[in-house]
Formats: sequence, C-alpha cells, structure tokens
Amino acid sequence: MGTARAARRCNGKPDGAGRFGMDFIREASPLIAGRKIAGTAVYDAGGDEIGVIYDVVIDKRTGKLIYAVVSLGGFLGIGKRLYPLPWSALTYGSALGGYEVHLSKAELEEAPGFAPEQLPDFPDSDEEAKLHRYYHVEPYWTH
Repeated sequence: MGTARAARRCNGKPDGAGRFGMDFIREASPLIAGRKIAGTAVYDAGGDEIGVIYDVVIDKRTGKLIYAVVSLGGFLGIGKRLYPLPWSALTYGSALGGYEVHLSKAELEEAPGFAPEQLPDFPDSDEEAKLHRYYHVEPYWTH
C-alpha cells in the first residue's frame, strides 16, 4: 500500500487539513504538522502541565518557528492570558507528549504576557530582546 493511499481515511479523502494530508507524519517522527502544534500541552520542569500552545509565530522570511504563544489560566476563555515563549526555550518531551519549559507556572505568569484580544505583531525588537532575556535564551536573530 503506497504512502498516499495509507494516508487516506475510509471516506477516501486525505487525512488532515488541506490537500496535502500531513497525517502520514507519525508520532515517532521528529516532524510535526504545524496545525498539530496548537493545543499541545506545555509542562514545567517537574512534569506538571501548566498550559497549552495557543499559536506559533513564524519568521516569514526564514520559515523558522520563533515563538510558541502559550495559554495559561482562565475558565471558558475568561481570564486567559497568553505568553510568547521563544521556541528555543521549549524542548519536546516524548514521554509527556508535549513541550517542557524550565520555568514554573508562577514564573511563567510573571513573564511578559497579554490578553488574547491584544495579540501583538512583534514589531518591537526591544520587547523581543526583553523576552529572550527573561527566558535566558539567545535571541533568534543572533544565530
């Protein structure tokens, strides 16, 4: 059975969003379809779930993932805050099935964040530099 055929559902349509059917990327692969990143759990260093990835920010010139926008708190969307984490501050924990960050939930809640309706366009390099300093990672534009 060919890859394209194996990636079809019983209704004969390719799995996944769009015409490319990216569901052929299996869990054991180091690759992940972009649409699967949103909703993935984020864990602290102790393995406790502290939030979920709400969205990602990509450098449109290089195609590199730059930030994971992590959602914390709230109930039914009320009181939720979003925190842009430099992608380099996250590591994938295969045993957890999600991403790990070296901060506690309390430390993350002290990080620069915003309400969902205030999602920034990230135009300010000074603000981006502050983010990278907070998370103790090198800014993406330096490498």
